[in-house]
Amino acid sequence: MSLRPDPSVISNISTPDFARLPDPHRLFATRAARLRKLAEGARLAPYLNFLADLCEIQAQLVTDLPAPPPVDADTVARNRSYRMPPLDRAELVGSAALSETVGALLERASKIEMPDQARAALRALRDAPEQDRRALLSDIASDRVPEGFAAPAAFLAAALQLLAVRMAAGLDAEQLVPIRVGICPSCGGRPSVSMVTATLHTEGARYCCCATCATQWNEVRVKCTCCGSTKGIGYRAVDDGAASDQPIKAEICKECKSWVKILYQNVDTTLEPFADDVASLGLDALMRETEWDRGGFNPFLIGY
Repeated sequence: MSLRPDPSVISNISTPDFARLPDPHRLFATRAARLRKLAEGARLAPYLNFLADLCEIQAQLVTDLPAPPPVDADTVARNRSYRMPPLDRAELVGSAALSETVGALLERASKIEMPDQARAALRALRDAPEQDRRALLSDIASDRVPEGFAAPAAFLAAALQLLAVRMAAGLDAEQLVPIRVGICPSCGGRPSVSMVTATLHTEGARYCCCATCATQWNEVRVKCTCCGSTKGIGYRAVDDGAASDQPIKAEICKECKSWVKILYQNVDTTLEPFADDVASLGLDALMRETEWDRGGFNPFLIGY
């Protein structure tokens, strides 16, 4: 593998929307289907199918759970004036809506197939005091997972995703403003990946994809999504011999020594940010041996 510039053409892009909000009714079903497809013949098949089962539960609960309370207009206006996201992650963690979401997801998750370690973590979570669940949720909401807690974090992260996506869907994209580089304008979280889109009229525009609420926000190309530097940006791929054709690469930054996956949906239109981030674990393994640290956050890759 070698350092090389991004070979994709950046042209014919009309002004893209700053933010694109998730559609909960489509999002989780699309993720599940993509995970099933990626699992076919893959070494990660058991894990990908487990995540697909979780996504299908999330899709069911979008319909079955009561609608979460909307963010009031005064909060949106106040936060907008201070360049803050309208969704407060700390409030989400302590909300009755998240407690209900966690309970429902853990109950349904008990019926899916999973490894013994995950089953034990699920049982422990169901028996745990509310305060213990909230402590781990607070860590996840801060874009970190404590060492040794990967298994329980997967279930709680799925519940937090579900609530955050549903609440983000109720926002007005026109009211969202840039916070700072690499920070979600809806919930203040970190992206898992960035994606070069294949959307009609904005093909080639780059969007960061929030790991929690699934909001996508526009960031210019060839810029570090961790520190904002435009210097020392390069790209690496698993198959360096065909690097220019790879639909998933590591975008590396010499300034802050971080890397974040970039997915080229304009090369492969089937790419889905969450599913393909997990399935491209080979790139994580490759980058682990380098001087760069992963800058994208994905609670479902902890321990890999």
